[in-house]
Amino acid sequence: MLSNNHHLCARLARLAAALALATAALAARADAPPLTLERAWQLAEEANPTLKAAQASVSATEGQLADARGLLWNNPQLAAERARRKVPQPGLGNDIQREWRAEFSQTLEIAGQQGYRRGAAEQGLAALKESVEETRRQVRSEVEQKFVRVLALQTRAAMETELVGLIRDAAGAARKRFEAGEDTKLDANLAEVEMGRAESQLEAAREQLIQARAELAATLQLPAETLPEAQGALSSEAAIPYTLEQLLTAAAGRPRLRALDHQEQAARSRLGLERAAAYPDVTVGLFAGREGPGDVRERITGLSISLPLPLFRRNAAGIGRATTDLTQTQIERQAAIRDTRATVLALWQRLESLRGRVKRLEQLVLQRLQENQRLSAAAYRAGEISLTQLLLATRQVLDTRREVLEATTELALTRVELEQAAGWSARQ
Repeated sequence: MLSNNHHLCARLARLAAALALATAALAARADAPPLTLERAWQLAEEANPTLKAAQASVSATEGQLADARGLLWNNPQLAAERARRKVPQPGLGNDIQREWRAEFSQTLEIAGQQGYRRGAAEQGLAALKESVEETRRQVRSEVEQKFVRVLALQTRAAMETELVGLIRDAAGAARKRFEAGEDTKLDANLAEVEMGRAESQLEAAREQLIQARAELAATLQLPAETLPEAQGALSSEAAIPYTLEQLLTAAAGRPRLRALDHQEQAARSRLGLERAAAYPDVTVGLFAGREGPGDVRERITGLSISLPLPLFRRNAAGIGRATTDLTQTQIERQAAIRDTRATVLALWQRLESLRGRVKRLEQLVLQRLQENQRLSAAAYRAGEISLTQLLLATRQVLDTRREVLEATTELALTRVELEQAAGWSARQ
């Protein structure tokens, strides 16, 4: 007996703790205002780690460009010597002489390496900025897709709640009619079964909604206990502000393709730099010094030029690597152009198909089923049909509404994916 009481107390304690946590979570969500899509984009651009990492890499490339824009690539060199020489003097010992020498030298590139290096750095920075813009668009697209899923599951949870209410009313009416002897026990049991199924589907929808909100919060880097509520509504009637031709034109200037174009130009400049590196650099120096004994001390001033002879190494390895990089970049760019166009065409066809399917479901199927539900409810109250027929009509309407919601959600997600693939912006 004591053991049973102990287990009962433990279960009550766990239940109380769970209720407290649920209440706290609900209170926290109640204090937070609903999240709009524009606010979600803003939060993502401020805190998304992928975007922040891409933006942070710009500083390193800007430093490379600053070095490449210098007057000369090689720094000048300054050398100084000071010597103490002992000169034997017959019968007088050693004569101490102090000598010095200073030299200033500069290595000069003679095959246009500076221009190639500067061009590669400029194109590399431009490519990186386009890549950052592409990352920003990808983050916005990911946020919008997760936002749409939250909206869809919020609508689904509301639909399931409505279904529970309808079946609860039907179950209550069936119970009263059974007690009055107007319905059979089978109808009463059927109503209870349908009630259990509806509540189970509602709980499943709420669980999926919690998961979707948690994923959206993670993308926005919100606190772990925050489950944002999306503000807005899914609509299948939103106008499409572009044509297929406009999307294809926008796709040709997508940031990813522009980045690949800059990368190709940078690879060309690096190849030119490696080819120019086969020519030797000339080192020019100016020197001055004092040498000789004190009575005939000499002052020396001169010009030196050194030039390595490119007899054994002609930078073939560097030229080969640069050629390979250029070829790979060209292949990647051509493949990206082809894939982008194919993706836009496929997503456009899918979007058109979904628009037609949603329109057909809403205008032809759903309206008639809703009318059938109203007629069935009136006929059941008048005793003209059974509970089974009423529940069948109700289920048909709710199942069709779920199908419409799924198609509308897929339509919204496809539109987001299409605009991302084409690099479309509302400002265009």
